[in-house]
Amino acid sequence: MGSVFGKESVKEPPHTVVLQRNDAKTSYELRKYGERFAATVTYASTGSKDDTSSPFRTLARYIGVFGKAENEGATSIAMTAPVVMEEDGGEKKKPESIAMTAPVAMENVGEGQKKMMFMLPAEYDDMSKIPKPTDARVHIEGIPAEVGVVHRYNGLYNDDINRQKAKAMGEQLVADGVTGLTEDFVAQHFQFWGYNPPFCLPYFRRNEVWLKLNDDQVTYLKEKFPTVGEGGLTGGSLAMKGRTMFSLGVCGLVVGAYAVGFIFRSKSQYRRL
Repeated sequence: MGSVFGKESVKEPPHTVVLQRNDAKTSYELRKYGERFAATVTYASTGSKDDTSSPFRTLARYIGVFGKAENEGATSIAMTAPVVMEEDGGEKKKPESIAMTAPVAMENVGEGQKKMMFMLPAEYDDMSKIPKPTDARVHIEGIPAEVGVVHRYNGLYNDDINRQKAKAMGEQLVADGVTGLTEDFVAQHFQFWGYNPPFCLPYFRRNEVWLKLNDDQVTYLKEKFPTVGEGGLTGGSLAMKGRTMFSLGVCGLVVGAYAVGFIFRSKSQYRRL
Protein backbone atom coordinates (compact mmCIF):
# COMPACT_ATOMS: atom_id res chain seq x y z
CA MET A 1 0.00 0.00 0.00
CA GLY A 2 2.91 2.32 0.71
CA SER A 3 3.95 2.32 -2.95
CA VAL A 4 0.53 3.70 -3.89
CA PHE A 5 1.33 6.75 -1.75
CA GLY A 6 4.87 7.24 -3.05
CA LYS A 7 6.87 5.10 -0.63
CA GLU A 8 10.19 4.25 -2.27
CA SER A 9 11.52 0.86 -1.23
CA VAL A 10 14.30 0.35 -3.79
CA LYS A 11 17.81 1.74 -3.71
CA GLU A 12 19.07 4.51 -5.94
CA PRO A 13 22.64 5.40 -6.93
CA PRO A 14 24.59 7.25 -4.24
CA HIS A 15 25.09 10.92 -5.05
CA THR A 16 25.99 14.24 -3.52
CA VAL A 17 23.70 17.28 -3.62
CA VAL A 18 26.05 20.20 -4.23
CA LEU A 19 23.52 23.05 -4.19
CA GLN A 20 19.78 23.61 -4.17
CA ARG A 21 17.81 26.40 -5.90
CA ASN A 22 14.54 25.94 -4.05
CA ASP A 23 13.61 29.63 -4.28
CA ALA A 24 13.87 29.79 -8.06
CA LYS A 25 10.79 29.96 -10.31
CA THR A 26 11.72 26.48 -11.52
CA SER A 27 13.52 24.80 -8.67
CA TYR A 28 16.49 22.53 -9.26
CA GLU A 29 19.44 21.00 -7.50
CA LEU A 30 22.98 20.29 -8.61
CA ARG A 31 23.99 16.66 -8.07
CA LYS A 32 27.24 14.77 -8.42
CA TYR A 33 27.16 11.06 -9.31
CA GLY A 34 30.02 8.59 -9.40
CA GLU A 35 30.57 5.95 -12.05
CA ARG A 36 27.56 3.68 -12.55
CA PHE A 37 26.51 0.79 -14.73
CA ALA A 38 23.15 0.34 -16.39
CA ALA A 39 21.25 -2.29 -18.34
CA THR A 40 19.80 -0.58 -21.42
CA VAL A 41 17.38 -1.19 -24.27
CA THR A 42 17.07 1.05 -27.33
CA TYR A 43 13.65 1.12 -28.97
CA ALA A 44 11.59 3.01 -31.52
CA SER A 45 9.37 5.71 -30.05
CA THR A 46 5.85 5.52 -31.44
CA GLY A 47 4.57 8.54 -29.56
CA SER A 48 2.15 6.33 -27.66
CA LYS A 49 2.01 6.50 -23.88
CA ASP A 50 2.39 2.71 -23.91
CA ASP A 51 5.57 2.53 -25.99
CA THR A 52 7.70 2.05 -22.86
CA SER A 53 5.96 -1.16 -21.81
CA SER A 54 7.99 -3.55 -23.97
CA PRO A 55 11.49 -2.22 -23.13
CA PHE A 56 10.56 -2.06 -19.44
CA ARG A 57 9.50 -5.71 -19.45
CA THR A 58 12.63 -6.68 -21.38
CA LEU A 59 14.85 -5.07 -18.74
CA ALA A 60 12.72 -6.45 -15.92
CA ARG A 61 13.19 -9.97 -17.26
CA TYR A 62 16.95 -9.42 -17.37
CA ILE A 63 17.08 -8.74 -13.62
CA GLY A 64 14.50 -11.43 -12.79
CA VAL A 65 11.42 -9.41 -11.85
CA PHE A 66 9.04 -11.89 -13.52
CA GLY A 67 10.78 -15.09 -12.42
CA LYS A 68 13.98 -16.63 -13.71
CA ALA A 69 16.47 -13.91 -14.61
CA GLU A 70 17.40 -13.76 -18.28
CA ASN A 71 21.16 -13.60 -17.81
CA GLU A 72 24.06 -16.02 -17.82
CA GLY A 73 25.30 -15.30 -14.32
CA ALA A 74 29.04 -15.12 -13.73
CA THR A 75 31.55 -17.38 -15.48
CA SER A 76 34.26 -19.09 -13.47
CA ILE A 77 37.83 -18.02 -14.30
CA ALA A 78 40.82 -20.21 -13.52
CA MET A 79 44.42 -18.97 -13.28
CA THR A 80 47.31 -20.97 -14.73
CA ALA A 81 51.06 -20.43 -14.82
CA PRO A 82 52.91 -18.38 -15.79
CA VAL A 83 50.32 -15.53 -15.94
CA VAL A 84 47.48 -16.77 -18.12
CA MET A 85 43.76 -16.52 -17.52
CA GLU A 86 41.25 -18.72 -19.26
CA GLU A 87 37.66 -19.78 -18.84
CA ASP A 88 37.11 -22.77 -16.64
CA GLY A 89 35.62 -25.73 -18.46
CA GLY A 90 33.04 -26.13 -15.71
CA GLU A 91 29.41 -25.15 -15.84
CA LYS A 92 28.34 -21.56 -15.74
CA LYS A 93 26.61 -20.28 -12.65
CA LYS A 94 22.84 -20.10 -12.54
CA PRO A 95 21.08 -16.94 -13.74
CA GLU A 96 21.49 -14.21 -11.16
CA SER A 97 18.59 -12.15 -9.83
CA ILE A 98 19.46 -8.46 -9.52
CA ALA A 99 17.77 -6.07 -7.11
CA MET A 100 15.51 -3.45 -8.63
CA THR A 101 16.85 0.10 -8.28
CA ALA A 102 15.65 3.59 -9.13
CA PRO A 103 15.40 5.66 -11.16
CA VAL A 104 14.38 4.13 -14.46
CA ALA A 105 15.89 6.57 -16.94
CA MET A 106 14.77 7.41 -20.47
CA GLU A 107 16.48 9.58 -23.07
CA ASN A 108 16.24 10.43 -26.76
CA VAL A 109 19.02 9.00 -28.91
CA GLY A 110 17.96 10.51 -32.25
CA GLU A 111 16.16 9.32 -35.39
CA GLY A 112 13.00 8.40 -33.52
CA GLN A 113 14.88 6.16 -31.10
CA LYS A 114 14.81 6.18 -27.32
CA LYS A 115 16.83 4.41 -24.67
CA MET A 116 15.55 3.05 -21.38
CA MET A 117 18.02 2.33 -18.58
CA PHE A 118 17.87 0.31 -15.38
CA MET A 119 20.61 1.49 -13.02
CA LEU A 120 22.37 -1.53 -11.52
CA PRO A 121 23.01 -1.83 -7.77
CA ALA A 122 26.24 -0.37 -6.39
CA GLU A 123 27.83 -3.79 -5.86
CA TYR A 124 28.04 -4.18 -9.64
CA ASP A 125 30.90 -1.71 -9.85
CA ASP A 126 32.87 -3.44 -12.59
CA MET A 127 31.85 -4.89 -15.94
CA SER A 128 33.31 -8.26 -14.97
CA LYS A 129 30.83 -8.56 -12.07
CA ILE A 130 27.72 -7.93 -14.17
CA PRO A 131 25.77 -10.96 -15.47
CA LYS A 132 25.71 -11.14 -19.25
CA PRO A 133 22.23 -10.69 -20.77
CA THR A 134 20.80 -13.57 -22.78
CA ASP A 135 18.49 -11.23 -24.70
CA ALA A 136 20.42 -9.49 -27.49
CA ARG A 137 18.31 -6.37 -27.03
CA VAL A 138 19.78 -5.76 -23.57
CA HIS A 139 23.16 -4.07 -23.33
CA ILE A 140 25.33 -3.20 -20.34
CA GLU A 141 26.80 0.30 -20.39
CA GLY A 142 29.16 2.14 -18.11
CA ILE A 143 28.09 5.67 -17.15
CA PRO A 144 31.04 7.87 -16.20
CA ALA A 145 31.02 10.13 -13.16
CA GLU A 146 29.09 13.30 -13.94
CA VAL A 147 27.54 16.42 -12.47
CA GLY A 148 24.21 17.83 -13.56
CA VAL A 149 20.98 19.51 -12.56
CA VAL A 150 17.68 17.89 -11.65
CA HIS A 151 14.19 19.35 -11.50
CA ARG A 152 11.69 17.32 -9.53
CA TYR A 153 7.92 17.29 -10.01
CA ASN A 154 4.94 15.10 -9.23
CA GLY A 155 1.78 14.23 -11.12
CA LEU A 156 1.28 12.55 -14.46
CA TYR A 157 4.04 12.47 -17.04
CA ASN A 158 4.44 11.88 -20.76
CA ASP A 159 6.82 13.05 -23.48
CA ASP A 160 5.22 16.49 -23.76
CA ILE A 161 5.15 17.11 -20.00
CA ASN A 162 8.73 15.91 -19.56
CA ARG A 163 9.89 18.12 -22.43
CA GLN A 164 8.14 21.15 -20.97
CA LYS A 165 9.66 20.52 -17.53
CA ALA A 166 13.14 20.21 -19.07
CA LYS A 167 12.56 23.39 -21.09
CA ALA A 168 11.53 25.28 -17.95
CA MET A 169 14.62 24.06 -16.12
CA GLY A 170 16.82 25.13 -19.03
CA GLU A 171 15.21 28.57 -19.07
CA GLN A 172 15.83 28.89 -15.33
CA LEU A 173 19.49 28.00 -15.78
CA VAL A 174 19.83 30.63 -18.51
CA ALA A 175 18.10 33.17 -16.26
CA ASP A 176 20.59 32.25 -13.54
CA GLY A 177 23.41 33.10 -15.93
CA VAL A 178 24.48 29.67 -17.18
CA THR A 179 25.83 29.91 -20.72
CA GLY A 180 25.95 27.38 -23.54
CA LEU A 181 22.35 26.18 -23.20
CA THR A 182 19.72 26.43 -25.93
CA GLU A 183 16.19 25.05 -26.09
CA ASP A 184 17.24 22.53 -28.74
CA PHE A 185 20.25 21.39 -26.72
CA VAL A 186 18.13 20.80 -23.63
CA ALA A 187 15.44 18.96 -25.63
CA GLN A 188 18.04 16.64 -27.16
CA HIS A 189 20.09 15.91 -24.04
CA PHE A 190 17.77 15.77 -21.04
CA GLN A 191 16.77 12.49 -19.41
CA PHE A 192 13.55 11.60 -17.65
CA TRP A 193 13.95 9.71 -14.37
CA GLY A 194 11.01 7.81 -12.86
CA TYR A 195 11.01 6.39 -9.33
CA ASN A 196 7.55 4.90 -8.77
CA PRO A 197 5.52 1.92 -10.00
CA PRO A 198 2.63 2.56 -12.41
CA PHE A 199 -0.02 2.16 -9.69
CA CYS A 200 1.40 5.02 -7.58
CA LEU A 201 -1.11 7.87 -7.25
CA PRO A 202 0.01 10.75 -9.51
CA TYR A 203 0.19 13.30 -6.68
CA PHE A 204 2.79 11.19 -4.86
CA ARG A 205 4.95 10.39 -7.86
CA ARG A 206 8.59 11.42 -7.89
CA ASN A 207 9.44 12.45 -11.45
CA GLU A 208 12.69 14.15 -12.41
CA VAL A 209 14.35 15.61 -15.48
CA TRP A 210 18.15 15.51 -15.55
CA LEU A 211 20.62 17.53 -17.62
CA LYS A 212 24.36 16.96 -17.49
CA LEU A 213 26.48 20.12 -17.22
CA ASN A 214 30.08 20.75 -18.23
CA ASP A 215 32.84 21.79 -15.81
CA ASP A 216 32.54 25.52 -16.58
CA GLN A 217 28.79 25.51 -16.00
CA VAL A 218 29.18 23.63 -12.72
CA THR A 219 31.91 26.01 -11.52
CA TYR A 220 29.76 29.03 -12.36
CA LEU A 221 26.78 27.76 -10.36
CA LYS A 222 28.96 26.87 -7.37
CA GLU A 223 30.51 30.33 -7.37
CA LYS A 224 27.23 32.23 -7.81
CA PHE A 225 24.99 30.34 -5.41
CA PRO A 226 25.70 29.05 -1.91
CA THR A 227 26.35 25.34 -1.75
CA VAL A 228 24.78 23.11 0.87
CA GLY A 229 28.07 22.85 2.78
CA GLU A 230 31.40 21.18 2.44
CA GLY A 231 30.95 17.69 1.05
CA GLY A 232 27.32 18.38 0.13
CA LEU A 233 24.31 16.30 1.11
CA THR A 234 24.64 12.60 0.53
CA GLY A 235 21.72 11.11 -1.34
CA GLY A 236 20.74 7.58 -2.22
CA SER A 237 18.56 4.87 -0.81
CA LEU A 238 17.76 6.87 2.36
CA ALA A 239 17.44 10.25 0.69
CA MET A 240 13.65 10.07 0.53
CA LYS A 241 12.99 9.23 4.18
CA GLY A 242 11.32 12.56 4.86
CA ARG A 243 9.08 12.32 1.82
CA THR A 244 8.19 8.74 2.67
CA MET A 245 7.12 9.82 6.17
CA PHE A 246 5.08 12.64 4.63
CA SER A 247 3.42 10.21 2.23
CA LEU A 248 2.58 7.80 5.03
CA GLY A 249 1.27 10.72 7.07
CA VAL A 250 -1.02 11.77 4.24
CA CYS A 251 -2.08 8.15 3.90
CA GLY A 252 -3.04 8.21 7.57
CA LEU A 253 -5.00 11.43 7.10
CA VAL A 254 -6.90 9.94 4.16
CA VAL A 255 -7.79 6.83 6.12
CA GLY A 256 -8.69 8.95 9.16
CA ALA A 257 -10.91 11.25 7.12
CA TYR A 258 -12.65 8.26 5.60
CA ALA A 259 -13.23 6.78 9.06
CA VAL A 260 -14.66 10.07 10.42
CA GLY A 261 -16.94 10.37 7.42
CA PHE A 262 -18.12 6.82 7.89
CA ILE A 263 -18.92 7.48 11.56
CA PHE A 264 -20.93 10.62 10.77
CA ARG A 265 -22.85 8.83 8.03
CA SER A 266 -23.61 5.99 10.42
CA LYS A 267 -24.89 8.41 13.11
CA SER A 268 -27.02 10.19 10.56
CA GLN A 269 -28.57 6.94 9.42
CA TYR A 270 -29.15 5.96 13.07
CA ARG A 271 -30.98 9.23 13.80
CA ARG A 272 -33.22 8.71 10.78
CA LEU A 273 -34.14 5.31 12.14
